[in-house]
Amino acid sequence: MADYQTLEQKASYGVGRQMGDQLAQQAFDGLDIPAVQQGLADALRGEEFAVTPDEINAAFDVIRSRLEDEEKARHSAFIGANEAFLAENAQKDGVTVTDSGLQYEVLTEGNGAIPTAANKVKVHYHGTLIDGTVFDSSVARGEPISFPVTGVIKGWVEALQLMPVGSKWRLTIPQDLAYGEQGAGRAIPPFAALVFEVELLDIE
Repeated sequence: MADYQTLEQKASYGVGRQMGDQLAQQAFDGLDIPAVQQGLADALRGEEFAVTPDEINAAFDVIRSRLEDEEKARHSAFIGANEAFLAENAQKDGVTVTDSGLQYEVLTEGNGAIPTAANKVKVHYHGTLIDGTVFDSSVARGEPISFPVTGVIKGWVEALQLMPVGSKWRLTIPQDLAYGEQGAGRAIPPFAALVFEVELLDIE
């Protein structure tokens, strides 16, 4: 272990450690630590770029694409199962598929006003994965929730602006209109399609 004696040395190590912890979250196979160290040193010393910004951005784009492909490959079976579920559900009687890929089925037809992007709404909902696993439910909690129309996932934003107050719909939401490759905590895996029963109670 290095022997840092002075306050400056200890603080400097702390700065480096904090930066390293942050960088570790962005690490990728082939990360060149000496190049990272040079980039850090050049920035601190005000040196010119050793690689042009355009070259850096191009490299970022290629590596980001590679990482996305690797992530999809790791989840290929799960993605396939979700896509098959969406394709089968889209063929069911009563299911409407919008241009974005959002699928909805009207369970109860409301006759109230339809929210806009500027509104706040009150809803009850019950959310599951395609296998029926419940990840969140205001119904189970016994308390509806209020939020801005634009403050939720894309699939909800679209659906809410189609639903009259008093409606209850079943939404089947492709992963790209939900949480995508990131997922959401432990409850929602990456690339998961989501199924919601949503009851629009009021516009606030």
